[in-house]
Amino acid sequence: MRSKNSKPLTAAEEAHLKAVKDLPCSVCDAPQPSDAHHINQGQHFTAVALCKDCHQGSFNGWHGQKRMWLIKKMDELAALNVTLRRLNQRNAA
Repeated sequence: MRSKNSKPLTAAEEAHLKAVKDLPCSVCDAPQPSDAHHINQGQHFTAVALCKDCHQGSFNGWHGQKRMWLIKKMDELAALNVTLRRLNQRNAA
């Protein structure tokens, strides 16, 4: 969710976030649509594709107990790597 004080998205940022949301979850591979989880607020090009459970789930989610993340032995950078690899594969096709 964007705060009312945040800058408007550029066309490139908007397109990137849409592409991220069109990917499966980078942690559990749940089918799209995904949430675009920002590693750092306002840095849109480091958004990670996450399903609702891996993003906001109280048990599995990043904003919860992170159980799925622990099982998969992943952190935000590992999930970003999966997201970027999938975007590159999609763009190469």
